[in-house]
Amino acid sequence: ISASVFFKVPNLLPHFLVEPEDEFIVKNKPVTLTCRSTPATQIYFKCNGEWVHQDDHLIERTVDPATALPVMQVTIDITRQQVEKIFGLDDYWCQCVAWSTTGTQKSQKAYIRIAYLRKNFEEEPQGKEVALDQEVLLRCHPPEGVPQAEVEWQRNEDVIDPVSDPNFFITADHNLVIKKARLADTGNYTCVAKNIVARRKSTSATVLVYVNGGWSTWTTWSSCSAVCGRGWQKRSRSCTNPTPLNGGTSCEGQNVQKSACVATCPVDGGWSEWSKWSACGADCSMWRTRECTQPSPGTGGKECQGLDLQSLNCTSEQCPQTVSGAEDVALYVGMVAVALCLTLLLIVVVLVYRRKKEGLDADVADSSILTTGFQPMGIKPSKPGNSHLLTIQPDLTTTTTSYQGTLRSRHDATGKFSMTNGPLLDPLPNGSHTLHNGKLNPDPAEFVSRLSTQTYFKTLPRDVANTSYGTFNFLGGRLTIPNTGISLLIPPEAIPRGKIYEIYLTVQRKEDLRLPLAGCQTLLSPVVSCGPPGVVLSRPVILSMDHCSDACLDNWAIRLKKQNYEGAWEDVLLMGEELVSEPYYCQLEAETCRLFSEHLGTFALVGESLHMGAAKRLRLVLFSDAYCSTLEYNIRVYCMDDTQDVFKEVMQMERQLGGRLIDEPHVLLFKDSYHNLRLSIHDMPQAHWRSKLLAGYQEIPFYHIWNGSQRYLHCTFTLERLSLSTCELTCQLCVWQVEGEGQSFTVDSEFLLMDSNTTALAGPSAFQIPYLIRQKICSSLDAPCPNGADWRMLAQRLKLERHMSFFASKASPTSVILDLWEAQHFHSGNINQLATVMADIGKQEAMIFLVSDGEC
Repeated sequence: ISASVFFKVPNLLPHFLVEPEDEFIVKNKPVTLTCRSTPATQIYFKCNGEWVHQDDHLIERTVDPATALPVMQVTIDITRQQVEKIFGLDDYWCQCVAWSTTGTQKSQKAYIRIAYLRKNFEEEPQGKEVALDQEVLLRCHPPEGVPQAEVEWQRNEDVIDPVSDPNFFITADHNLVIKKARLADTGNYTCVAKNIVARRKSTSATVLVYVNGGWSTWTTWSSCSAVCGRGWQKRSRSCTNPTPLNGGTSCEGQNVQKSACVATCPVDGGWSEWSKWSACGADCSMWRTRECTQPSPGTGGKECQGLDLQSLNCTSEQCPQTVSGAEDVALYVGMVAVALCLTLLLIVVVLVYRRKKEGLDADVADSSILTTGFQPMGIKPSKPGNSHLLTIQPDLTTTTTSYQGTLRSRHDATGKFSMTNGPLLDPLPNGSHTLHNGKLNPDPAEFVSRLSTQTYFKTLPRDVANTSYGTFNFLGGRLTIPNTGISLLIPPEAIPRGKIYEIYLTVQRKEDLRLPLAGCQTLLSPVVSCGPPGVVLSRPVILSMDHCSDACLDNWAIRLKKQNYEGAWEDVLLMGEELVSEPYYCQLEAETCRLFSEHLGTFALVGESLHMGAAKRLRLVLFSDAYCSTLEYNIRVYCMDDTQDVFKEVMQMERQLGGRLIDEPHVLLFKDSYHNLRLSIHDMPQAHWRSKLLAGYQEIPFYHIWNGSQRYLHCTFTLERLSLSTCELTCQLCVWQVEGEGQSFTVDSEFLLMDSNTTALAGPSAFQIPYLIRQKICSSLDAPCPNGADWRMLAQRLKLERHMSFFASKASPTSVILDLWEAQHFHSGNINQLATVMADIGKQEAMIFLVSDGEC
């Protein structure tokens, strides 16, 4: 006996709780269709009009707890093979049929399709070149597919979102529209089609947004190239308004215009004829005058030299006679009394002076300072406010005398005013100071202040950080201004034996000087002063300073200028045309100039470009705020001559501003092409930062950079954070000369600067080569050798053969060569390498490393 369970179905028409939905077959994975109906006694699937076999159904019967009605659910799986068997216009479809006691109900039809996506696009985007602000249309018709493919656009692999960037618009038929082309819209555009089966990419279409160039306004006319008479002046414009980009057309026409000009010549004054002698006056004298009116000085011409008034004693016959009386006798007696008082006062002054002189001579008589270098020496205590001793001339046996007389250049005979009637710096009274490391103990600020009180030195800067000084004798020494590349080498025997000089070295500020520059001239070096001028030197010293030219004499006419006592600048040397008989000689290296000079003073290098290929080296340095408490953030870009003294000054200033150096300094060759320097910032994260600069770039005019009158120029980029929580910034900063060279900075790193504080070294510590060894080398190589193993071979081995004629003009050529080697290799010289050179020449007796320490 078997039992059966039957559902009691109410008399209701079946209705479907779940109906089958459209499905896609991906590859060979079957799809499942489901129907659920209540109330029903039977439910089956019907596909393409035919009943599905009962064994293919999965039927479940349950009771709805809410209505207590029977619920029947049926499920079938449809495979790819079943769908592919159906041929015809209609798609493969299935529907459910449910029965109950009251009737039959059919569900909606569910269509089953095989999904796919073709590989080839029906239409792909094409590359275009468009002008700025022009509308761009890129077409795309995706491949055929089921279901229909969705389309998105990419620019340089980044998805384009028209919501975040309204300049883009995607049409209903999948085309991309760029409303106004921007420079940033230049890139590779790709159409991407995708559905549940696959993802297809079209070939990339390059959109190039170009900019046609436009002329900037003309610059003002330059000054006339001639100081006197006919010359020329020029003005320029640049194709930068805007600059042609991405193949845009360049400007048509000339970028430089020249015009003839006539410079008014300076007129030197000339004396008129003397007037007639005047009548003899009561003082028994007569006079005559003349005027500086033939011609009068004009346009910078010189004033007349000489007297404009002459007087002459009258003869006794012409002198008016007067009768002497009691008043005349009283006058004569008074004059005699005054003369006696002055005579007694003069005798007292002479006696006091001799006493002080004898005391000073006895205290400075120790001659060990001249034989063993600078050792601490004692001089009697000085009174406050007295200046230091400039020169002392001790006798090597017993006594010394202080240097007297005005310090002036040996070749300067007339036309120069006298600074003082005695020494430039007053001699030390009876006193004592201790000498350490080539300089006296008093504060450097006191030395600079004292120095600036002298007549000639009132124009010197009071910047202690850029001034060094020391006291030196015949053993020589070295002065260095840290981190500037500026040094002064005083070779042994340059200071005559028996003399001691207090020597200074300082950097002048360009803004404080009026260096005359005409035409295409530009300042190539710092303005350096060493002194005091007028001291007697037995041989040239070597002044080393940086320059910022490209060191190609074919591009430049480089002159050495020296400031005279009146403050005027004079040309003393044309580079490449040096005469060995002159007191100045230069060696121009890649970044440094070595000046041999027999006179101390103020020097500068001035270059005149011979053609547009001439270039100055600019050092580009970036600074930013170390701390940022507001939304604004500043990046400062300095453009300066590539010399260490300017870089040091900028570093000192930025330390005071609280700035920090970002990225390493870059060097840019700035050509004499009349084109400006341009600066711009790129690739900022737009979601966190924005630039407050209204234009796309900043510019520094060409002439502001080329004349070199300002020590440094800078531009500031002010950025704004969109949130106070933003603390990181990465971007690119570009600096380039229009139609010239450029440099790019990455703003994300920090660079540290090392500093040095050694300023003065005196005696043997200032040189690599010991003094006695130096004497041996000179005596060995100065004498001519038949096989050429003399100073000439030493110059060749040290690659200094270009200066043979200069060396040969000196009493000891070897000594000058060793001076130059010392100046070049103070920090990096290898004494063993020099010894090897000596051994190669064949002078074994002069090898440095064979000398004992005691002998040195």
